[in-house]
Amino acid sequence: MSELQGIARIKFHEGKLEEFERLAAQCMEIVRAKDTGTLQYDVYFNDDRSECIVLERYRDSEALIEHATHLGDINEAIIATGSVSGALLGEPSAELRAMMADSEVGLFTIYQSM
Repeated sequence: MSELQGIARIKFHEGKLEEFERLAAQCMEIVRAKDTGTLQYDVYFNDDRSECIVLERYRDSEALIEHATHLGDINEAIIATGSVSGALLGEPSAELRAMMADSEVGLFTIYQSM
């Protein structure tokens, strides 16, 4: 299995920044306490805090599936705070591909690497 990277970008709806910050703090607590294969989970804001980018790295597909299970309904609440776009980079397992079949997250597989 190969490492996976995720990139999410959220443009917040008016008045939803504080809600996002509260939910993001909950996510971070869960990731730190429960995830066993999450290698990176970083949240970045632009200068006026109207948008954020979340960078994620997972040991493998199983780790990402575990992460998604731990966050459960919090992901839906986060999506409600803004317009979300995302990409998954790597070679996901057949199970993860099936789980993503109806997702709007784009899948990008490796072309070249150093």
